[in-house]
Amino acid sequence: MPMRTLVMTIMLFLVSAALAWFIWAPPRPWTAAELITLQSLALEQLQAEPKDSTNRVFSNPEAQKFGYQLFFDTRLSRNGAIACASCHQPGARFADNLPLSVAIGTTKRNTPSIVGVAYSPWFYWDGRKDSLWSQALAPLEDPGEHGGNRLQYVHLIAEDPTYRNTYEAIFGPFPSLKGFPRHAGPVANPKWRAAWQALTPEQRHTVNRVFSNIGKAIAAYEGLLVPGESRFDKYVKTLVDYDERAANEILDTAERRGLKLFIGQGNCTQCHNGPLFSNNAFHNTGLLSRPMTLPDIGRAAGLRVVLADPFNCLGAYSDDPVKCDELRFANTGPELVGSMRTASLRNVIGTAPYSHSGQQTDLRAVLEQYNQAPDAMIGHNESKPLDLWPWQISDLEAFLKTLNAPIAAAPEWLRPPGGG
Repeated sequence: MPMRTLVMTIMLFLVSAALAWFIWAPPRPWTAAELITLQSLALEQLQAEPKDSTNRVFSNPEAQKFGYQLFFDTRLSRNGAIACASCHQPGARFADNLPLSVAIGTTKRNTPSIVGVAYSPWFYWDGRKDSLWSQALAPLEDPGEHGGNRLQYVHLIAEDPTYRNTYEAIFGPFPSLKGFPRHAGPVANPKWRAAWQALTPEQRHTVNRVFSNIGKAIAAYEGLLVPGESRFDKYVKTLVDYDERAANEILDTAERRGLKLFIGQGNCTQCHNGPLFSNNAFHNTGLLSRPMTLPDIGRAAGLRVVLADPFNCLGAYSDDPVKCDELRFANTGPELVGSMRTASLRNVIGTAPYSHSGQQTDLRAVLEQYNQAPDAMIGHNESKPLDLWPWQISDLEAFLKTLNAPIAAAPEWLRPPGGG
């Protein structure tokens, strides 16, 4: 072999070896500042259980059991075939793995997991609800979801002896429904809407009170759905309590490199921070809407809805209209146009597809979106291009898989019907 060729071969080998080492080398040891960030993301930083002062029965075991029954009851729908669990399926981490959910009709947005959602101050992608109980009410009357009306559901509670007895044990005497029609509600169905408008204000209040209590019971059950300890959480705990060598037995090299990127160059913790990996705020990341659909203005519309909602924190059906700072001081302004609530990253691998209308089929597509940060179709894209190499994106994806975990331990009766 000519000397020149030999030299070139050796140089190519050395460069390749150096590049391979650069790509696959373990990350540098954690700094003191990085350890503080890691601890802030660990599950042990989450309060023991979520709370909601606007729902006085939120932590009531009987209300939790009642809500559990209601959550899986298909009678809470127009056709008797749709339950809350139809879209929030236990076997799919309480999501449904569809771009848009299919119930009475097809929903307009993707169904996110509700595991851990009770810790959030806002609900839905656009934050149009400010409590878990008020959120639980909306699908019941949505024509594309459960498709029914509130008086239908009030009659169900009144006429089911078990439900009625349970309701009265939790909320007090059930009101008389003498003279009330079978169906009525402020919904799209013109017949049901006309029946609602024909009721007196006092009658509407009676219906709304029972209806809101249905939502409060469902929310009490959903508040039990909190995330369990993941490999990431075990890694941080071992890192802090023991040493890095022992912790490295929990996460492999690629996962640790991804974690380093997540809190560093990737700038992911700007929005995905705290023990639920979400700041519960609203951001526009430049994501295009689904093909053949209009741009979604997101929070800009959601804020208007929640402020006018009779079931909001300040409304007559809230059990604590005093502690409503989130609603009173909600951010406003043009930056809300096109912004969506930051989703939690816990259990993210099991809840594909992603984003507000399921536009992104897998996690790689989400990471590529942030890496490129294209211009927003509507509003301003807050994210900036990350310029990560393909192997760095793979490392980030490897780390995100470490956030998967079962639901935390809960009462024995919490197991869904049929053992799902």
